[in-house]
Amino acid sequence: MEESQRQKKIASVLQRDLVDVLQGAATQGGLQGILISVTKVKVTVDLSVAKVYLSIFPSNKGAALIKGIKSNASLIKHELAQRTKNQLRRMPQLEFFIDDSLEYIDKIDKSLKGGENPIKDPSFLDKRKKS
Repeated sequence: MEESQRQKKIASVLQRDLVDVLQGAATQGGLQGILISVTKVKVTVDLSVAKVYLSIFPSNKGAALIKGIKSNASLIKHELAQRTKNQLRRMPQLEFFIDDSLEYIDKIDKSLKGGENPIKDPSFLDKRKKS
């Protein structure tokens, strides 16, 4: 099912403000050399849940950082509510996920350049999970 205009608008507002909140929190927390980008935000039909996909560079810090972000989700939601109070009536519940699509593309690219061709033998690549 395709997203409604309202879902798309709320997703774009959340995505824009989440970048500022997360990057600001990272720099205030003393995390130097870490780049957090919000690659996608998907809002449910009833506008109650927003799935936020994050790309974190360097990727080896991603698991620890996403754990910290999930534990501080209520504070992030509060900060977002303050920023968007004139645009949104209710703030959706935030769920955070790591977006590993760039790593997956890079792995395919390396495999195609090397001797292990995933097109001929798909067992060389990890199976992707639908989320």
